[in-house]
Amino acid sequence: MTTEGALSPAAEAFLTYARVEKGLAALTLSAYSLDLKDFRRFCESVKELGLPGEETVRQYFDGLPARGLSSRSIARRLSTLRSFYRFLLSEGRISEDPTALLPSPRQWQNLPKYLNPQQVEDLLAAPDASTPTGCRDRAMLEVLYACGLRVSELCTLKVTDVNLQLGFLRVTGKRNKQRLVPIGSKARACVQEYQDSARSAILKSKSSAYLFVTQRGGAMTRQGFWKLLGGHGRKAGIFHRLTPHVVRHSFATHLLDRGADLRSVQSMLGHADIATTQIYTHVLRSRLRTVVDKHHPRS
Repeated sequence: MTTEGALSPAAEAFLTYARVEKGLAALTLSAYSLDLKDFRRFCESVKELGLPGEETVRQYFDGLPARGLSSRSIARRLSTLRSFYRFLLSEGRISEDPTALLPSPRQWQNLPKYLNPQQVEDLLAAPDASTPTGCRDRAMLEVLYACGLRVSELCTLKVTDVNLQLGFLRVTGKRNKQRLVPIGSKARACVQEYQDSARSAILKSKSSAYLFVTQRGGAMTRQGFWKLLGGHGRKAGIFHRLTPHVVRHSFATHLLDRGADLRSVQSMLGHADIATTQIYTHVLRSRLRTVVDKHHPRS
């Protein structure tokens, strides 16, 4: 950030606080930085050189929908600014929080995209498991769908995090919170096959603590996995907007569609708040309609 106006040094102080004292993840810090830069550019455009007050903040959020931002993106910026202004308030730099009365964007309309079961089967079958890298890719896809992991969680899994005998993974999520996630039999078989032969074939003489590795001996990167997922998606006939999060959404949607309760899905996804998991209630509403149609005598 530049040092123009009062906003920039305050934002730098907030980012330092978030990194050093709160120990937030690098991805969260990057999102905070991008959001604050966007807010600063707006403030400069309206000649606001001090710490922006309620009127400027409202003008900023009023203009976001016209820029084509989704309610989810707007909500993220609101979360960033609320954290920023709470920091300023705690530091005594401001006397009132200008974000306190701002309404949150309604996110329930943005239903998560997900694959149908046949698309998932096609995707999981896309890698050529007869090659070491294909065997690895299939194991990664199986684990991603079987456990609903975030891409960063998948890529940072270590060999010691996997207990195939008991059928559980120890997953390190946001803010280094750990959770145990069950892994199904098909994914376990693929991981076992990968560990038995393909992993050592990829590493050759190298060693690594990570489960899913590259030929350089390091962990598979997020960018690397996005690239291989896109390639296997195209092979499976899935051409548009296939991301690791779509597979994660498919995991949650298919579980709920088959009768899983929301609390269990929340635990497996690693959501701190049940409200985050409730975006999937479109599935529950659909199932309720089916139940009524099938069982009510006057349906």
